[in-house]
Amino acid sequence: MVVQHNMQASNASRMLSITAGNQSKSTEKLASGYKINRAADDAAGLSISEKMRKQIRGLSQASTNAEDGVSAVQTAEGALTEVHSMLQRMNELAVQASNGTNSESDRSSIQNEINQLTTEIDRVAESTKFNETYLLKGSNGTKKVTINAHDAGLDGTLTQNTAKATFTMKALNGGDTVTIGGTKYEIGVKDLASAQDVVGLKSTSTGSVKIGDKSYELTTGDTAVNESKLNIKDLATFATEGTKIEYNGKSATIFAKETDTTSTTGIVDKNNVNLIDAKQAYKMVENELQAASSIGATSKAAGAVTQTEDTANKTIKFSFDKGSAEVQNDLTFNLHVGSDAEMTNKIGVTINAMDSTALGIKGLNVADATGKAATYAIDAIADAVSKVSSQRSSLGAIQNRLEHTIANVDNVVENSNAAESRIRDTDMAEEMVNYSKENILAQAGQAMLAQSNQATQGVLSIIR
Repeated sequence: MVVQHNMQASNASRMLSITAGNQSKSTEKLASGYKINRAADDAAGLSISEKMRKQIRGLSQASTNAEDGVSAVQTAEGALTEVHSMLQRMNELAVQASNGTNSESDRSSIQNEINQLTTEIDRVAESTKFNETYLLKGSNGTKKVTINAHDAGLDGTLTQNTAKATFTMKALNGGDTVTIGGTKYEIGVKDLASAQDVVGLKSTSTGSVKIGDKSYELTTGDTAVNESKLNIKDLATFATEGTKIEYNGKSATIFAKETDTTSTTGIVDKNNVNLIDAKQAYKMVENELQAASSIGATSKAAGAVTQTEDTANKTIKFSFDKGSAEVQNDLTFNLHVGSDAEMTNKIGVTINAMDSTALGIKGLNVADATGKAATYAIDAIADAVSKVSSQRSSLGAIQNRLEHTIANVDNVVENSNAAESRIRDTDMAEEMVNYSKENILAQAGQAMLAQSNQATQGVLSIIR
């Protein structure tokens, strides 16, 4: 029996110390709700948990980023809804101004409303912003954009690329009719021989011919001319300058004698302004194409027109450089919708400048005397409507994408939270069982330590 080393008490004390440590850890887990409170609790689990926490918190912010992006896109798209509405009203006004029943004062009143709507479109573009970022006025710097060419309502085919436009129409010959700027013109011929070629009238022709406003039955030989008959050899006596000849469903009008046939721009009959030659018609076509294609071209109007004749296909091609305008650069920004730095986590948003210059309606005029400018304005407004529609479509597509992104990110966050919880959170029921066990062991250990300390008291009975 020894008193220097009470091994029973030492053992009981050591076990009680272990139990107390376990009880302390169990208490900490129950109090904090986490089964990993320090790296010593589970070094590997802590590392995995922290990586998952980084992902979870990053994705939570990414979801917020995407929601902010949806709000910005909705703000821009909402403003463009009103721009669309104003453009539709401008289209109504242009159609109204194109009508020939309007007086000069009527068109002036229409022009006033057009001007106000144009100014309001500019104001919307200048003032629409989200979180102090202007959404519809573009970005710093400018760029040159080409303005769409238009065919001015002419009968033909217009093709265009980014810089040039080509209008192709049927080549005009004597007797043809062509509508230019809403007015119908006839291509005249220089003399009787040319008229006869056009209508197919020969020395042996028979049937009915109309000269001016009078009809005759053609005859040959020595038949004299009377009220209803005309000898073909006497045709020149009746078909003089300024006369219209109709035969076999075709017609041709001879230019008046006074007409200047030396003009470099073509011939216009002094007695009939709707009677012109092909050269004059082509010149008028050029003017119409340039006028219609220069609307909104605030930097440079449509270029000079070059004519090319295709004799094989009997067509005339009018080629010209498209007009241009200087507009603000596009606004671009990226929405970061992931927890990592990969560029694939960025969704780019591009919004074009949406002011009147960018839409091609700057300085739109519908107040001319003839209504032709208003007619051409209809095409320019249609282009503007198309541009706004394209931008709204793009914004709508981005919004739909962002909504899917938000749903996916939120789903990943939810599942990652569940996985992180399994690693780091305390299972309260299980830990309560451990706590109860350690509590019982602590009480038992204390009792055993007391008993072990009493065991050495027997030494006193020996030394008495």
